[in-house]
Amino acid sequence: MNPDIKAINEKVEQESIFVEKIKAEVSKVIVGQNYMIERLLIGLLSNGHILLEGVPGLAKTLTVKTLSESIKTKFQRIQFTPDLLPADLIGTLIYNQKEGTFTTKKGPLFSNLILADEINRSPAKVQSALLEAMQERQVTIGENTFPLEDPFLVLATQNPIEQEGTYPLPEAQVDRFMLKISVGYPTKEEELEIIRRQTRGTPATVNAVISPEEIISARNVVKDVYVDEKIEKYIIDIVFATREPAEYGLNDLKDLITFGASPRASISLTLAAKAHAFLNRRGYVTPEDIRSIGMDVMRHRVVLSYEAEAEDMSTEDVIRKVLNRVEVP
Repeated sequence: MNPDIKAINEKVEQESIFVEKIKAEVSKVIVGQNYMIERLLIGLLSNGHILLEGVPGLAKTLTVKTLSESIKTKFQRIQFTPDLLPADLIGTLIYNQKEGTFTTKKGPLFSNLILADEINRSPAKVQSALLEAMQERQVTIGENTFPLEDPFLVLATQNPIEQEGTYPLPEAQVDRFMLKISVGYPTKEEELEIIRRQTRGTPATVNAVISPEEIISARNVVKDVYVDEKIEKYIIDIVFATREPAEYGLNDLKDLITFGASPRASISLTLAAKAHAFLNRRGYVTPEDIRSIGMDVMRHRVVLSYEAEAEDMSTEDVIRKVLNRVEVP
């Protein structure tokens, strides 16, 4: 084994101890949902925002809140509603009549972990204010620009079943999220445990087991995780197969895709795969990391045509075909 990779492996082994501690704390409250918890940790480690989609009652909000409690950090939950204003997020200037001056009142975005609950319930102006902060990691109030604290992570939830009174996020804005996670139902055994926990005894107490400084330190190790040139080319091939499917023998997808994945997909796929390797205590990325995280990185970045709708093809179906077709190194 390459001595550099050996050194990275040792660093990863050392820095990833906290992962099990966080999982143990979160599991005091949350039953199952290991997939969602792992993806939230990937977002945290790779500095990428996450969009959680699922029907109501699947503990999306509770999982994010519990995760924030396991970190010694500031947390804000913002309930998005149709009457919300950008100033309700970023803050505003308040006039002091006595002194004749303006003072800045910062909004709830000035925190570390932001839970944007039901993001698709607020109009475009509010969504834009949030997405600008996500992209620039700074907020402008009046003439002053304020940098946001590090770590700064937005975890947004949206309900896919209600369309009335909602403002769907435009494709270009959804692209700002590193991952889009589809949250599923629990198993029978998990649901039985949920009933027992919720209807008996007192709620569990979650302890903060990691500091923001430790997260930033772990992120630096994640950046060092080794990605071989063959793996990099594999990532490029997956992304390009959504743009030029015919070149990869996917002629049947040619008329089904209107827009393929953007370069953000290539960047996010690389960063998320590094974080996935880190969670698995490895200092190098394997094709399995790419395949494991590929769906979450791509599902909101590929725009399908009307033909795909007519053929009842979902984005997941298209990405699955791409992942199965592109040659694994």
